[in-house]
Amino acid sequence: MTGIYDDPWAYELACSFRDVPPEVSVLLAWCARHRGPLPDGTDAAPVRTVLELAAGPAEHAREFARRGRTATALDLNAAMCAYAAESAARDGVELEVVRDDMTAFDLGRRFDLVVTMLDSTSHLMTLDAFVAHLRCVAAHLAPGGLYVVEMSHPRDRLGDDEPSVGTAWTVERGGVRASVRWGEPGDRLDPVTQIADDRVTMTITEGDAARTVRDVVPYRFWTAGELDAAIRLAGGLTAVARYGDFGDVAIDAPEAWRMITVLRPS
Repeated sequence: MTGIYDDPWAYELACSFRDVPPEVSVLLAWCARHRGPLPDGTDAAPVRTVLELAAGPAEHAREFARRGRTATALDLNAAMCAYAAESAARDGVELEVVRDDMTAFDLGRRFDLVVTMLDSTSHLMTLDAFVAHLRCVAAHLAPGGLYVVEMSHPRDRLGDDEPSVGTAWTVERGGVRASVRWGEPGDRLDPVTQIADDRVTMTITEGDAARTVRDVVPYRFWTAGELDAAIRLAGGLTAVARYGDFGDVAIDAPEAWRMITVLRPS
């Protein structure tokens, strides 16, 4: 039996509640706001090269490519890499796809913008892994470049209510309907390891046909303080902004639902 990450089409469908083009517009706006100046004092040029890490179907990288940027998508899962490449070819956009580990990659060049979306850093299970990841990112950022990392909001796990990772939603696209439950109420966060085994159930219906994808996905919860500590330990990066959504939502605002950190070379 394969899991949700071995079925890239189903995974992309599950995440289709996200509106990627406006998110990419915000990412580019943040670049204009937070990049540079360069070491020689001049302003950084507009973003030309983008790297998406733990990219999965690479929806953000593909959108950057549609906008004329030179885009690269990196993921460890072979099925995801193949799907990203096929989707880019179908859409008529140029996308380089690399199968590699987000903690140990060496592409031999630097990028104006590096992004990690959809809380993919939850797959980093230890502080050592997170530090290794950040060091790889720092080594791949061009002067004046930015790293934008989107994580879940700490309120999800540290709020006043009893912790629960149960989340359910429904999406429809192209005549296909999917009911997704990512985490069950009984999936508890281990207070020592800060890891939860999220049970995933996705039922996909098209006409009279239906199928169900089931999986158990380990999830590592990271606090804002732990992220700051990992940044200091890794060296080479400095946090310059933190947002609670794709826009000008403060991280501590009631409507904040993500923890998005903007970093640049230090």
